[in-house]
Amino acid sequence: MTEPSVELAHPLQKKTLQTLASAQTLSGLGYSSTVAAGSLLVASITKSEALAGLAQTFGVLGAAAMALPLANLTRRGGRRLALGSGYLIGAIGAAFAVAGGTSRILPVMLLGTFLVGAAAASGYQARYAAVDLASSSTRAKSLSLVVWASTIGSVVGPNLMGPFGNVATFFGLPKLTGPYILSAVMLGLGSLIIWTRLKPDPYLTSVAGHSEESSSKTKVPTKEVFKHITSIPNALLGLLAISMGHLIMVAVMVMTPVHMAHVDVSLNIIGFVISVHIAGMYALSPVVGYLTDRLGRPQVILIGSLILIASAVISGLSPANNEIQLGIGLFLLGLGWSCTLIAGSTLLSESVSDHYRAPAQGTSDLVMNLSAAVGGALAGVIIAVLSYGWLCALSAIPITYVALIAGKQIFKTRV
Repeated sequence: MTEPSVELAHPLQKKTLQTLASAQTLSGLGYSSTVAAGSLLVASITKSEALAGLAQTFGVLGAAAMALPLANLTRRGGRRLALGSGYLIGAIGAAFAVAGGTSRILPVMLLGTFLVGAAAASGYQARYAAVDLASSSTRAKSLSLVVWASTIGSVVGPNLMGPFGNVATFFGLPKLTGPYILSAVMLGLGSLIIWTRLKPDPYLTSVAGHSEESSSKTKVPTKEVFKHITSIPNALLGLLAISMGHLIMVAVMVMTPVHMAHVDVSLNIIGFVISVHIAGMYALSPVVGYLTDRLGRPQVILIGSLILIASAVISGLSPANNEIQLGIGLFLLGLGWSCTLIAGSTLLSESVSDHYRAPAQGTSDLVMNLSAAVGGALAGVIIAVLSYGWLCALSAIPITYVALIAGKQIFKTRV
């Protein structure tokens, strides 16, 4: 492994991280509260468990649809324009979800979850904003701190399902629309923070002295970007780690509430298990960032892949009413995801050329969310036709492939 660089971070980096962290805390609170509620609300409207995964599927499709537009907005106007717009669209989407859930019109509710996906896309791209002004030796640490900022909101959010369900019923609305009311408020506040505080813009500042990047604000064809990524082994490994880690995380996580509901587990218990899962996703991210800077990117990708495989085994073997075993499995699911996301994102960002940096980041989020959309759609079918255990087993296959690729990459560098 190469020696750490002595390059210093930009003077604006501290303020940038503080602003991104504040927005991420609020957006995490707003978005995470809808994760379990969305699946249950769709199941309530359609009376079908097989369709429960549609809420998450439309959410990740929305995130995928916004990934490249947000990347293009970044190239044209910076992170402030892109992230602020994404959070605002998400807040509007949450209002649509409330309207659709109240009127029991599934297309309106799914349109809302699709638009809420824009907030998720902004949240994902905020991690890249964290490395715009970071030094080369602290890129993973900076990225992980923004990921970690989602911890408080994301852990607390699912536990507010019950209280905000009561708020919704107080106003004569369905209980499961409560989390979307919370989401609309929090995402709106997150957008406001980005618009008012993310100045000067980190991306525009970082490319100001690079003529290649700053002189070209036109759209870069996705095919060209993808070809560039796949031509660089490290960039390709980063892309695979991000997308496959997200696929198994979404597929297993979104169906866990449905699995638990088979034995009439309360919303509070379901919310607790999802909170434990989200704690695994975010709480240890600074440690993951530190290890990524110290051990190396491929090494942490391999560790994360093995943790995800262990999670699939533990969760898949758990009875629906064993919240302890499911909590352990879901915590590991979140931790493995954190490893593949942080190490994969850092590896991708530093492996591509400056000209392709923003579009490559957008392309990675597009592939990540499309992979998760496929996983979310198939998850409902698998659990309806087979079982939750089979879902976990099948989800482990693609991440096993990533582990093999990472191991091969590590072996090559040591020989």
